[in-house]
Amino acid sequence: MPIAVPTPSEFTVWATDKLRYGDTDRQGHVNNAAFATFLETGRVEILHDSDRPLTEKGAAFVIARLELDFLSEILWPGTVDIGTRVTRVGSSSVTLEQAIFQDGRCAARATTVIVQMDETTRRSRPLSAATAARLAALSGPV
Repeated sequence: MPIAVPTPSEFTVWATDKLRYGDTDRQGHVNNAAFATFLETGRVEILHDSDRPLTEKGAAFVIARLELDFLSEILWPGTVDIGTRVTRVGSSSVTLEQAIFQDGRCAARATTVIVQMDETTRRSRPLSAATAARLAALSGPV
């Protein structure tokens, strides 16, 4: 089954990351492990706003699932753009769709499920109505 290649117009939140020489491997392209770091850069744009935190006191977001499809290589030097959008808001979780682009070309796409965890019990904790609404507002075209 062919993988659908995302386009930039599908995403609502953007981040940019600089490629580091240390991200490269023996083949001269950016190592696949760096892709997860780029995705983290994109997630942080949504999940961590020091002026308007999404989590309540005593809660934190953790990754429950990460599905990553590599579509093409990324070459150093340069930058990558990471597009992110919310595709589902659950009672204690949010699902994000992300893509990594270099020079307008999609190099990878990912689906990530993030769960809000209670830092004391280490169990999932329901999202507040305000948090759920803020996350839902970041959904893009389906």
